[in-house]
Amino acid sequence: MNTLDLSEQELIRRESLKEMQKLGINPFPAHLYPVSHYTQEIKDGFETNPDAYQEVCLAGRIMSRRIMGNASFAEIKDMQGRLQVYFRRDDLCPGDDKTMYNTVFKRLLDIGDIIGVKGYVFKTQMGETSVYVKELTVLAKSIKPLPIVKEKDGQLFDAFTDPEQRYRMRYVDLIVNDHVKDTFIKRSKIINTMRNFFNEKGYLEVETPILQSIPGGATARPFITHHNALNIPLYLRIANELYLKRLIVGGFDGVYEFAKDFRNEGMDRTHNPEFTVMEIYVAYKDYKWMMDFTEEMIERVALALHGTTQVQLGDKVIDFKRPFKRVTMIDAIKEHTGVDITGMNEEQLREVCGNLNIEADASMGKGKLIDEIFGEKCEHHYIQPTFITDYPVEMSPLCKKHRDNPELTERFELMVNGKELANAYSELNDPIDQLERFQDQLRLSEKGDDEAMFIDHDFVRSLEYGMPPTSGMGIGIDRLTMFMTNQASIQDVLFFPQMKPEKKAEKDGDDKFTAMGIPTEWVPVVRKAGFNKAEELKQLNPNKLHQDLCGLNKKMKLELKNPSKEEVAAWIGA
Repeated sequence: MNTLDLSEQELIRRESLKEMQKLGINPFPAHLYPVSHYTQEIKDGFETNPDAYQEVCLAGRIMSRRIMGNASFAEIKDMQGRLQVYFRRDDLCPGDDKTMYNTVFKRLLDIGDIIGVKGYVFKTQMGETSVYVKELTVLAKSIKPLPIVKEKDGQLFDAFTDPEQRYRMRYVDLIVNDHVKDTFIKRSKIINTMRNFFNEKGYLEVETPILQSIPGGATARPFITHHNALNIPLYLRIANELYLKRLIVGGFDGVYEFAKDFRNEGMDRTHNPEFTVMEIYVAYKDYKWMMDFTEEMIERVALALHGTTQVQLGDKVIDFKRPFKRVTMIDAIKEHTGVDITGMNEEQLREVCGNLNIEADASMGKGKLIDEIFGEKCEHHYIQPTFITDYPVEMSPLCKKHRDNPELTERFELMVNGKELANAYSELNDPIDQLERFQDQLRLSEKGDDEAMFIDHDFVRSLEYGMPPTSGMGIGIDRLTMFMTNQASIQDVLFFPQMKPEKKAEKDGDDKFTAMGIPTEWVPVVRKAGFNKAEELKQLNPNKLHQDLCGLNKKMKLELKNPSKEEVAAWIGA
């Protein structure tokens, strides 16, 4: 890397790295470091059992330092938290050689470096639990400075808060913003709580294909790729439903999968093109049983995370205590629009959309039109957990018709805070009906609906062998985590959310600068001075530019021959 591309701090750190190596210290050692204790473990245990902490070995990142002559303090951070460590020169370096303290610790180490320390735990005169360091090991030298977040009287200053920077450099976000790590620890606990719940019921965790020849199980636009060896197009899965139901056909009574799904659609605060879902299918059950099962599962998650069913979400408190409210979709639309859509055909539904000022394009069939009405006029009203049930048959091509009304299906969606959280059916197991529903979807596709389902003939064939009555449910893990951790954006519950390419400053090629008479070796220096466009130089004071370039040459130790003021003036046509 050209040193001109580095900041002053980065250059200083690289020099420190070289000095360490000259002292015979490997800044990136390969050997195991024998960590025996962690920061929070020490804080929790030392008070009641100090004798157990007379020999400790811990490792972490330096987050702050206070250097005071022959004695100094630092704060290190590990997975559990932060802890103060104390260095006294003559104890760290008991012999004549004081290099490890005077040179390495005081001058060559920086905030962000990872060190290992051995010593014993004690309390300072201020009452702070600390480690008295007897041995120091450099484990990793940081050559890029961290953003320094300062705290005073409970207020943060210079915080690393820019969302784009936080999501793009999540590794830095996790280092400097302690609360971020807590969100992801809770996410893991949510998944493990659900997994334990399913395993207690005797259901089997399985894995199904991500690359699929037919993107089935949902109405969504897929990502397309190509398999070179087979010379066929493949799709990243939009749902894992159809493969899981094949396993029910195969004889498993209950299967579930935590899966990555992919939908080539919009991105916003609640949607990411790559997302995590959990889908579960249980034989010999129906959607009414699944409602009870779902609310029991979510109540357990809330209790595991918070010890209560009441969860703060923005300015609201969501109560996940069973039982949840249940409302049919037709009743919800009637309540919030005053319109009873029962028995309406496509044209009548278009008229309703027009009267309600809801946009509807020509590709939309009955199902999409009803979905638009509900989404625009009803969804946002359901803040507390509510099951919306009994969807019109046109909206649910994989769902069994309602036992009492063939125009409806046995389906529910769980709404929380005005958003869908879970979706479930009494699964359609009639192969003839299923094929007809797929063919209806094909007709929508021919009208221009690029989210309509493909016909999956192999899935229909599996149903022809007989699938027992089954209920299935899918729940978005990302959105559930948002609700359970009080996050308003899906990007805050994904380690690495999808981002637009990083914007880079537009730069003229070197030829534009050399055409002005600037020597090739001076072009990087001109850029370092902040000028990426040759045209920008023409408005400059030549004396000021000369001074800046010569100053950079000296400061960066480039050892170039300085141009004269007259040469610089000629470059910019002054």
